[in-house]
Amino acid sequence: MRQVYLAATGQNRGKTTTSIGLLDGFLRRGLDTRFMKPVGQRTIIEDGVPADEDAVLVRNVFGLTDPMTVMSPVHIPRGFTKAYINGEIVEDLGARIQAAHTAVSRDGEILLIEGTGHAGVGAVIGLSNATVAAMLGAPAIIVSEGGVGRPIDEIVLNASHFASHGVRVAGAIVNKVDLDARPGIVRTLERGLAIHGIPLLGVLPYRPILSNPTLAMILEGVHGETVHPGPDLDRVIGGVAIGAMEPVHMLERINPGTLVIVPGDREDVILTLTTAHLTGGLAVRAMRGPSAAAGHSSRVAPGAGAATGAPGAGAALGLVLTGGYRPRQAVLDAIRRANLFATIVPEDTYVVASEVHDLLVKTHSADAGKIEMIKALVWEHLKIDRILEAAGSIPG
Repeated sequence: MRQVYLAATGQNRGKTTTSIGLLDGFLRRGLDTRFMKPVGQRTIIEDGVPADEDAVLVRNVFGLTDPMTVMSPVHIPRGFTKAYINGEIVEDLGARIQAAHTAVSRDGEILLIEGTGHAGVGAVIGLSNATVAAMLGAPAIIVSEGGVGRPIDEIVLNASHFASHGVRVAGAIVNKVDLDARPGIVRTLERGLAIHGIPLLGVLPYRPILSNPTLAMILEGVHGETVHPGPDLDRVIGGVAIGAMEPVHMLERINPGTLVIVPGDREDVILTLTTAHLTGGLAVRAMRGPSAAAGHSSRVAPGAGAATGAPGAGAALGLVLTGGYRPRQAVLDAIRRANLFATIVPEDTYVVASEVHDLLVKTHSADAGKIEMIKALVWEHLKIDRILEAAGSIPG
């Protein structure tokens, strides 16, 4: 059986996206494919046992049958690191990983092992990615994200840490690259990495849908009370803005794909956004000055945004109302008339913004369209056969 260890240069580089695409590619090649994530940091309960959420995602997407205790053997919940340092954790965690590895690799043809963060993550409990890859005898593939200097610097740094543990680096993948704007970047990255003896195994183009959640995911993620669902909970958000400034300044940062996080008692901001929806942006231009409004008055008639479903400038996609503050009924009615998505949450704006940021970079099993795009993108742009050639045999 062959295996490969998928690492990254840091958080949110697209490692889970790459995992989904690689697993799909292996299966398209007709290979009996297995998966494990030895050390997990984001734990949920699945089948009555704790498991890393990425392992749960992969099992659900591909219908894998190995038990979660094998696919996700070690987890680091809150407080675990401190307990480990203080000597309160006495179990041999490495032995647990090795036992799971033995079980998951008993059958099958290719095993994808997904790491956590950069090469050194987990060192505090003696289970860095480099340590685990060496323990399992798996070559590493390193995922970074767009650019030229930064990804090469980060990949080389992580490769040196793997090498210091005796782990062979099979190659690198660069994610979120604007191929249209930089048509020669693939060749540049290839040459830059070759100087350090690291093969480039593929470049994945940037696609907004792969980074941004739908409104339904926002609603589920922030656990809010639905004020109004809006026209389509499957809409993918185009960005996030914080409604913490004067309305006229706020509107300069808003477009029809923006989700606005705003305290529920900032009725001035809320009403300005609902008005922008109902007027198709005319109210926005009026606030910016008479000349701006006059210069565009012939293009959009009042009410056009609400009528056509194509709001103008300053018309947001939806609202997350924070602090547990419920606007007056008249304001809630305005939200519903504008057909804006809106939810009320008890947490303050900073906490909610952090939760939404986490949603921006995660893939969920319910994201059917996103997952299909990931599969197609990886199949088109990554060199699956080269990755299979670079995979190593499990020591036996």
